[in-house]
Amino acid sequence: MQIDVYSKDGNVTGQVDLPDDIFAVEPNEHAMYLAVVSYLTNKRQGTAKTKTRAEVSGGGKKPWRQKGRGTARAGSTRSPLWVGGGTIHGPQPREYDYKLPKKVKRLAKKSALSSRCSENNITVVEDFSFDEFKTKNMVSVLDSLKLTGMKTLVLLPQPDDAVYISSRNIENVSVCPADKISTYDILNHKKILMFKGAIDTIVKTFGN
Repeated sequence: MQIDVYSKDGNVTGQVDLPDDIFAVEPNEHAMYLAVVSYLTNKRQGTAKTKTRAEVSGGGKKPWRQKGRGTARAGSTRSPLWVGGGTIHGPQPREYDYKLPKKVKRLAKKSALSSRCSENNITVVEDFSFDEFKTKNMVSVLDSLKLTGMKTLVLLPQPDDAVYISSRNIENVSVCPADKISTYDILNHKKILMFKGAIDTIVKTFGN
């Protein structure tokens, strides 16, 4: 698949081939669904916890005698029925671990990239960097490529502090090395701004 390559000034400088086995596969919606569920599930900490009656301090002494007061029997002031007592069936620490087979994860990423490509939401730009860490530098690039105000994922061939720092204060813009993206990252952004060098990184990482 041929796609135009732009300079950071917004001018077309040529074309580049996007491998059909990555950017033109039939999207598998179920694989993408599983990948997104796995991503969101694995982000959960699972540290919510309440104390049972055995863990609440106090309550060692019987509040009153068993008979003769005309009231209900009580053996502890830390019963779940009492204010200050333990909690019944409350949350306990757990792991929300949801692993996918490698083939499913790879298929999901390919499906997501192919979906964005079929929507014409992938823009390829010549590799560039900045001499200064200035937000206005990245704003100018996005404006030239007509991506201003759109939720955009910038894919780099390798980490670049100048691009990252120049982008981090721009709303709805995320920067990530191409070999670290997830299916969630791709689907969570409408537009993908891909450095030309990132294509080779994606082929090496997600290709057959």
